[in-house]
Amino acid sequence: MSEDLQSFLPLSPTFFHILLALGDGTRHGYGIMQVVQEHTQGRVCLGAGALYDSIKRLLALGFIVECAGNEERRRYYELTRLGRQVTAAEAERLAQLVEVARSKSLLEGI
Repeated sequence: MSEDLQSFLPLSPTFFHILLALGDGTRHGYGIMQVVQEHTQGRVCLGAGALYDSIKRLLALGFIVECAGNEERRRYYELTRLGRQVTAAEAERLAQLVEVARSKSLLEGI
């Protein structure tokens, strides 16, 4: 992983959930909320304020861009190349932590 990407890590859980939700395509805000709920089996529910504040920050960081969608009233977002790289780097970082937990037998019985 490049040192440039390291400077963005760790991502906040909210950022990571939003980026993961955009990992397989373009979505509008409400669609992002639905996917996050689905991915987390309802354990994470993003409120509109938190979602749109995070989207503004992700846009400013260059991780996502606004793009054309099929509904004029909604704003659609997609990952940029940088956003995809940072999301992958964060997933890798978390996978390494899970391996550490496994090596310490902390995941037995879960």
